[in-house]
Amino acid sequence: MFIQTEPTPNPATLKFLPGQQVLDVGTADFPTEDSTTTSPLARRIFAVGGVAGVFFGHDFVTVTKIEGREWDHVKPAVLGAIMEHYQSGEPVIRGERAAAHAEHTGEDGDIVAQIKELLDTRVRPAVAQDGGDITFHGFDRGIVYLHMQGACAGCPSSTLTLKMGIENLLRHYIPEVLEVRPVAA
Repeated sequence: MFIQTEPTPNPATLKFLPGQQVLDVGTADFPTEDSTTTSPLARRIFAVGGVAGVFFGHDFVTVTKIEGREWDHVKPAVLGAIMEHYQSGEPVIRGERAAAHAEHTGEDGDIVAQIKELLDTRVRPAVAQDGGDITFHGFDRGIVYLHMQGACAGCPSSTLTLKMGIENLLRHYIPEVLEVRPVAA
């Protein structure tokens, strides 16, 4: 198994490409070691030490290291953990993951549907290239609330991405959108 790595805009985060599917649908974020109870792969990665967060996409694993640790020490251990996991035959995630998306109805429902469509078709594919994801958390009085995950969480350019990129895109296509704000998990 050959695992490629790519840098991300966040210097504390690397994108690992195992050359095969990681998740069949959606994404999964493990911001702490305690959150890995359903994922043997995330648990193995945290076990190497020096890991602050793990994020899974369709065909990648994004790992954020602890501040003060060097990639020269963390990267080989993470590569080994990913390889060991795929050789074990264990699933990436055990059991079913609950979807955390609320249904919206009424006038805002159409706006929310448009926001989600733009995020899914224009924003999320681009952000996934950098090893992250952005999820919709709400729309209230013209303000869109988004959660940044993976390489995007804590990235120095995340505020610029939100304000200059995503906010401008949404405001262009949906006049009801006035502002985009980040939310914590």
